[in-house]
Amino acid sequence: MTNADRNTTAAPLDRSDNRLRDDQSFAGALRAFLDRVRSGDLGMLPVAVGLVVISLVFTALNPVFLAPNNLVNLLFDCATVGVISLGIVCVLMLGEIDLSVGSMSGLASAIVGVLWVNSGVPIVLAIFIALGAGALVGVVYAFLFTRLGMPSFVATLSGLLALLGMQLYLLGSTGSINLPYQSELVRFGQILIMPDWLTYALAVVPGVALVLGGLSTNRQRIAEGLSPIAVRLVVTKAVILTAALVFAGWYLNLGRGLPWMFALFVVLAVVLNYGLTRTKWGRSMFAVGGNREAARRAGINVKRIYLSAFVLCSTLAAAGGILAASRLASSSQQAGTGDVNLNAIAAAVIGGTSLFGGRGSAWSAVLGIIVIQAISNGLTLLNLSSSLRYMITGAVLAIAVIVDSLARRSRVSHGRG
Repeated sequence: MTNADRNTTAAPLDRSDNRLRDDQSFAGALRAFLDRVRSGDLGMLPVAVGLVVISLVFTALNPVFLAPNNLVNLLFDCATVGVISLGIVCVLMLGEIDLSVGSMSGLASAIVGVLWVNSGVPIVLAIFIALGAGALVGVVYAFLFTRLGMPSFVATLSGLLALLGMQLYLLGSTGSINLPYQSELVRFGQILIMPDWLTYALAVVPGVALVLGGLSTNRQRIAEGLSPIAVRLVVTKAVILTAALVFAGWYLNLGRGLPWMFALFVVLAVVLNYGLTRTKWGRSMFAVGGNREAARRAGINVKRIYLSAFVLCSTLAAAGGILAASRLASSSQQAGTGDVNLNAIAAAVIGGTSLFGGRGSAWSAVLGIIVIQAISNGLTLLNLSSSLRYMITGAVLAIAVIVDSLARRSRVSHGRG
């Protein structure tokens, strides 16, 4: 065997073809990123750019926008609808929709108020019953869709009206139930702030996890005969991410600090992101969303995947309603109405989740709801009417859908669709 034969044999499987470009330098990583963007794989780039533009515009019009305490209030507001948007991500990834998340959140807040305040049920039990009601509604939607063939649009639109009626029935003629202001639930939604040291400690965790994940991936790749990824690139990303998060924590601590409610929202996003990217269930979600029939032929239980998505969506909608009740210190007939549905769906789409299915991320809900609440908060500081907020949010949503459609067309033309 010649030296050339030995070198060819020893080459990693993914680099055995010398026509493949293997550039793991920083310049190579930048070129690879630009290639992905040109081919339509935009990821979260549009929403990140949009968030920077929104911040610059509102700060120029009113410097209070980026004041620490104003950002803290913005994060409080993000958490309630953001949790609902996490569930929307699940159904959108399958190419479906849930139009009843607002009504489900309102019903959950009514259940907590009636059971806890009016009936004396312990708050923890009341919360679990409300979450269970959300899960049950998801089971009904999945049954209507998978067994009876009812389109999710129609099923959830019917659910919107039915759940709203149940909410009005539970609250009765009073229409509102005030929650005990000194209770832990209300304090969680209005007052409780994470200690400074814990904020900094948690800011370091993502960077450490990124490095450990990179090392673990390298071990797996080498064991499978593949080329390792460049550790220095992973470390650089981790350092940049850690520095950004530490700075964000320091800046928020100049005001009241990081709200526990927003931290809970981020934890839920982390859990969902792990499920979507690191588990068999997550791979099945992407497969079913990309091509339902191909996923079925590959042995995936398609009906079970739809069931899990609808159940998650309705349960997270119920959780969002409970957080909204804690934020407002009341369960009322207005809970879950207005622009809750619009904002929850818009946040997922604006953040990068595709309406066509097969593409999405838990982080899209986080970035998307920050964009929406930033617009709302900025317009409020400028003392402009809510009509402008609706129009601007609608325009941003339309732009996000157009970008998604064009990016999808570009991916197909480049063989990435």
